[in-house]
Amino acid sequence: MPAIESARPTVAAIIVAAGRGQRAGGALPKQYQPVAGVPVLRRTMALFDAHPRIDGIVVVIHADDRPLYEACADGIAKIGPPCLGSASRQGSCFAGLAALAETAPDIVLIHDAARPFASPALIDRAIDAALQHGAAVPGLGITDTVKVVDSTGRATATPNRSSLRRVQTPQAFRYPLVLAAHEKAAAAGLADLTDDGAVVEWAGETLFVFEGEAGNMKITAPDDFDAAERTLAPLARLGDVRTGTGFDVHAFTEGDHVWLNGVRIMHDRALMGHSDADVGLHALTDAILGAIGDGDIGSHFPPSDPQWRGAASDRFLKHAADLVARRGGAIAHLDVTLLCEAPKIGPHREAMRARIAAITGIDIGRVGVKATTTEQLGFTGRREGIAAMANATIRLPWGLK
Repeated sequence: MPAIESARPTVAAIIVAAGRGQRAGGALPKQYQPVAGVPVLRRTMALFDAHPRIDGIVVVIHADDRPLYEACADGIAKIGPPCLGSASRQGSCFAGLAALAETAPDIVLIHDAARPFASPALIDRAIDAALQHGAAVPGLGITDTVKVVDSTGRATATPNRSSLRRVQTPQAFRYPLVLAAHEKAAAAGLADLTDDGAVVEWAGETLFVFEGEAGNMKITAPDDFDAAERTLAPLARLGDVRTGTGFDVHAFTEGDHVWLNGVRIMHDRALMGHSDADVGLHALTDAILGAIGDGDIGSHFPPSDPQWRGAASDRFLKHAADLVARRGGAIAHLDVTLLCEAPKIGPHREAMRARIAAITGIDIGRVGVKATTTEQLGFTGRREGIAAMANATIRLPWGLK
């Protein structure tokens, strides 16, 4: 099958989350149970939401789980309306494919909700494999000897393990191909094929296997949650440490207060700017955006746009923090220094630290606020304005571009 020739094929992801996951135990289905404080499904949604080649996401859910789903989906930018699954995985995947019929993407990835650790690189490989082959699944080689046994436990064969693969998700397909295969299987009354690759094979299509990922574990049993917690606890998956810097300056104008680091401070002047002119939060926003390589504050909130006139700058900082979270990352530390002769920053330092921590959702111990004068030199020394310098340290999963 020839590869798709397109500069930008559309790609959708279907996340299958309609199962009950009873082997995992717990009061909730496994996809809604937390790992390091975040529901499994939320983590899975976030990794596809952050991937630049994914255009849309459909989640297949159980009818009883809508409130749990809505909580997980809050803030996921690429999410579409959920669809209801069926009693079998095959039927649930078919429902997800049917939900995409109106938009009909070029490529569709079908992924288990209980695999929250797939990397961006694996998603890239899946998309590329579908573009080249039409139908492809990730697989891992088997290192142990495999035996075929009968119902009595007697070994009847020893397959050559070099030709065996353990299949994972996301499984990747040209959308018309996999939809037609599911339609054919449903018309034939089949309902128990265990994955979408098997559906495609049954329909007579050729299936290719590309390199999977050892870390792409599927959470199935209680011990799997323990393993997932151990993986995330030391931020082992966030080993890509990045830093960014920010600088901002605003001149004084007539007024009776200034906003600095999210705190309103009475003063004999105000700071002039299109928004509330919070020089500290502006510098911090640019520092975070710089760390993830996503432009600057002006590209996200243009001063020419009237909707940002007088806007509270906490919106800008929260937006930058949300972009980190959508990439599956975390803010490790924020540090900001204000350069001014007045007002005095010391009495407000802890309130500023607390406010920055609240906006970005990090612990106050990860926020530094300092201030200095310029010994009456320069525009800050002449009390013509205030400047701020900021540094942001963030951690992202390895392989994120």
